[in-house]
Amino acid sequence: MTDYVRVAVAGQGLGIPVALIRDVLADQALTPVPLAPPAIAGLLNMRGRVVTAIDLRGRLGMAPRTPGANRYFVVVDQDGELYGLIVDTVGEVLSIPQDQLGQVPVTLDPDWRDLADAVYPAPDGLVVLIDLASLLAVGSRRRVAS
Repeated sequence: MTDYVRVAVAGQGLGIPVALIRDVLADQALTPVPLAPPAIAGLLNMRGRVVTAIDLRGRLGMAPRTPGANRYFVVVDQDGELYGLIVDTVGEVLSIPQDQLGQVPVTLDPDWRDLADAVYPAPDGLVVLIDLASLLAVGSRRRVAS
């Protein structure tokens, strides 16, 4: 059994492995990063550590967030570096048995397929379980059309 924190971006459920999460932060100001890839929203300060903020809407090819809409930062650790994944909502922890994981459907958008480990058919909708290493390869994805 593996635990995932369920988050949502533009209404789509995503699962992030609990073991990789260091913190969840409410909205805060970001410092822009000139010439960064489009998915890099900026930098934030988490108790003295610089954290790269990644806008999952842009990273996943979705429309930009409405100005003033809620956002949260799910801070994850990938190989000693901290990243703040910007999401719309943070939900419950899902404890998912391995035998309930499904293969990533071939009908899923190719950009999403490349970032997904598996899918979980939750009672209230499909949850895409994220492969964090692929997600953080931000320079390799196209920019979303506004």
